[in-house]
Amino acid sequence: MSQAEPIFELKQVTQQFGRFLALVDFNLQIYAGERVALVGPSGAGKSTLIRLLNGTLLPSQGEVWALGQNLAQLKPRRLRRVQRQIGTVYQQFHLVDTLQVIHNVNAGHLGHWSFLKALMSLVFPLEVETAAKALAQVGILEKLYVRTDQLSGGQQQRVALARVLVQDPLIILADEPIASLDPELSREVMDLLRDLAQQTGRTLIVSLHDVDFARSHCQRIIGLRQGRIVFDVPTALVSLEMIGELYRLGE
Repeated sequence: MSQAEPIFELKQVTQQFGRFLALVDFNLQIYAGERVALVGPSGAGKSTLIRLLNGTLLPSQGEVWALGQNLAQLKPRRLRRVQRQIGTVYQQFHLVDTLQVIHNVNAGHLGHWSFLKALMSLVFPLEVETAAKALAQVGILEKLYVRTDQLSGGQQQRVALARVLVQDPLIILADEPIASLDPELSREVMDLLRDLAQQTGRTLIVSLHDVDFARSHCQRIIGLRQGRIVFDVPTALVSLEMIGELYRLGE
């Protein structure tokens, strides 16, 4: 993939679930190093778009390209290789509550470890230094051996971020990462995501309901409504009228 090529490209993508059209004739290009916010009312297609980008969902029609590869044409092993470069942070965290934090963080290695190595690490934690470094980056190093269900929601989201850091992807996707957090924790998590992207040159794509965070933390905002792009512009060009229209018409 050359520098001039997009890191993601959707070509005439339609995504259908039964009779429901989640995305319609969708065309999009995202380039390496961008920080992109996806905003819009519930049901606009933001989470569906995230799943298409990370290859956990293949389009009903059209093509999704990631890192120069058409995801629908890849064999499972090749697809997993591409997916290792795409880390995803979910609203629900996707952590195993009964395990110590280190084991949830080490789940970031699963794309590289053998099944036997993964099992061994549940008994005798491996790559402790790597996990500790990732937890230090997100500010909770002292929680390394704490059971995950003893953490607050904000701390659990940090564990999910540390897991992505251990995965060491080129791209971070975040699907409503602050939806269940209070305003102060939301700012902390968004600051972490922005700083991680800025400091390492990673691409960040984050879906948000809070437009203020989209404006303060991303360079580009894509407004979605009913599975279509309403606007796709640099953050500085997003007006209050555009946002008002996006949500008013989405009701």
